[in-house]
Amino acid sequence: METVRKNKDFNPHECGVVNFLNLVGGKWKVLIIFGISKGWNRFSLLKKESPFISKQMLVNQLRELETDGIIERTIYAEVPPRVEYKLTPFGESLIPVIRVIRDWGKDNLKNQK
Repeated sequence: METVRKNKDFNPHECGVVNFLNLVGGKWKVLIIFGISKGWNRFSLLKKESPFISKQMLVNQLRELETDGIIERTIYAEVPPRVEYKLTPFGESLIPVIRVIRDWGKDNLKNQK
């Protein structure tokens, strides 16, 4: 099933920030990427660690991340089937950026108190 996204390729000025946001923008993708990097490599673990995301939204976001080459999905031939996600090298390249965002967010929370 092909995922259709309106804004993925919209970047008329070839802006790096727009390119980044087209790939991982939105409410959930960065959290999913960071979660997979921390070992939450199964659907149930990702859902448990992000309880406010709906199952369908998680499925959609995982599909988009896979389509964009950020994660890869491995299906194990077991009963019941087991599916695990891992970051590709391209996905791994996002982790330093996400850590900077996390650290900024922590500092900002401290400053708000």
